[in-house]
Amino acid sequence: MNIAIWIITGLIAVAFIGAGLMKVAQPRAKLAANGMAWTNDYSDAGVKLVGLAELLGGLGLILPAVTGIAPILVPIAAAALTVIMIGAVVWHVRANDTKGALPSAVLGILALLVAIARFGPWAF
Repeated sequence: MNIAIWIITGLIAVAFIGAGLMKVAQPRAKLAANGMAWTNDYSDAGVKLVGLAELLGGLGLILPAVTGIAPILVPIAAAALTVIMIGAVVWHVRANDTKGALPSAVLGILALLVAIARFGPWAF
C-alpha cells in the first residue's frame, strides 16, 4: 500500500507543481485566454497566490519525505491542497462549469487520500 500512496503522491505532486508554475509564470490574461475563466474573477496577485500555494503544496508532498526533514509536512500539504481543490470545485459549480469541476474534484480526492494515509496507518 505504501507504494500505491507514493505513486498517487508523485502524480498529484507533478500536477500541482505544473499548475502552480503555470499560474505563477504566465500573465492572468494569457491564463484566461487559455480557458482558465476563473482568473477573470481574481486579481493578478490572487492568481499568483493560488499558483504559489499549489506549487509549494506540490513540493511539500515530496520534498519532506524524500529528504527526511519534517516528514509531517507531507500530510499537512496534502490537507491544504484538499482545501484548495474544494474551493476550485465550488467555483466551477457556481459558474455552471461541471466539466471543469471534475479535475479539481479528482485531485482533491487524491490529495485527501494522501492526507488520510500519511496522517494515519502509513505515516512516515
